[in-house]
Amino acid sequence: MKLSEFILLEEADMKATVLHEGVLVAKRNDNDALVFLFQMDDYYVETFCNLSDKMVREYRVFKDVNTLSPYLETIRIDELLS
Repeated sequence: MKLSEFILLEEADMKATVLHEGVLVAKRNDNDALVFLFQMDDYYVETFCNLSDKMVREYRVFKDVNTLSPYLETIRIDELLS
């Protein structure tokens, strides 16, 4: 699914698309949310889930790899450099 098609979906359809077509790449904590990063065709989708009720409160969609920095910072490469 193209990015332009995804952003036009209703919230329930976004959820289904991410779960069925996306590949879970990473997760992180962000204050009061658990954020899941999914890779789609040529873009990424972050799902922000409330810690209290586990409901998705926001979807953020992006193509820019610079936005991946919070995830890349958590990858340990110490063993690769030894």
